[in-house]
Amino acid sequence: MATVTIPPVLTTPRDDAAQLYRAFKGFGCDTAAVINILGHRNAAQRSLIQQEYRMMYSTELSKRISSELSGNVKKAVLLWLHDPMTRDATIVRQALSTADVIDLKAATEVICSRTYTQIQQFKQIYYQIFGVLMESDIEYQTSGDHKKLLLSYVCTPRYEGPEVDRSMVERDAKALYKAGEKRLGTDEMIFIRIFSERSRAHMAAVSYAYHDIYGTSLEKAIKKETSGHFEQGLLAILRSAENPAKYFAKVLHKAMKGLGTNDTTLIRVIVTRAEIDMQYIKAEYRKKYGKTLNDAVYSETSSHYRTFLLSLLGPNN
Repeated sequence: MATVTIPPVLTTPRDDAAQLYRAFKGFGCDTAAVINILGHRNAAQRSLIQQEYRMMYSTELSKRISSELSGNVKKAVLLWLHDPMTRDATIVRQALSTADVIDLKAATEVICSRTYTQIQQFKQIYYQIFGVLMESDIEYQTSGDHKKLLLSYVCTPRYEGPEVDRSMVERDAKALYKAGEKRLGTDEMIFIRIFSERSRAHMAAVSYAYHDIYGTSLEKAIKKETSGHFEQGLLAILRSAENPAKYFAKVLHKAMKGLGTNDTTLIRVIVTRAEIDMQYIKAEYRKKYGKTLNDAVYSETSSHYRTFLLSLLGPNN
């Protein structure tokens, strides 16, 4: 469920492009006007605005935004300009190739919280835009069980329907117990195989069966038996299978917890989920943390950056 509110008086992409051009003209940029337009346009509209801007002014809108805006609001708006698949490809590429900071956490979150179909789509775009296979970047920048999990997860076809095979679910729950809590040391390959081959509905059922048979949660077992980015990947797969909105609510809460805010995470999750399931994330956030996501974002951000993120979040409910 999207949260982006479309204005009552619909303007044309051409009008929007002209208004953006005016906002950039002269001394300084009218950032409020830029946010007011782009923060209330859906993916199809943003694509048309960019086409019009290119035709009318012979330059890319993203280039102009890059030179006119700065800081977090610039990062958020530039990411928002993309369609969802290009955005995912861009985030993963930046996370795996930025010379100064390789952000394995961001790459793992995006890859492990997407469906097989989504991964195949943004893998294709990744190659088209960056001229390199995503698998090559994963191979080069990751290591150990984390690398094995990501490579297996991006390459293995998975069923995406709701049906599950109960006997197979039970077998997997027992196999994971044997590979983890039952033995000394962990058989990581069993975890990698099951987590990368099974559907979301199946993994949610395995989690339920695991608790039913052993009286403890599969999530706790993962935390006990694994660590680092490998643990993060397994948890992202499991939580996305059980309740993706709850998973992202947790990621957002963590980004704003304590001293300082992890703006990279805040931007990434709000921008990537605004047109997908933000209403559900907001509901989960309120249920779990006793305050609205809008209020949390309001208290952790400021100025145009705050205004833009709040416009993507929609009504404060």
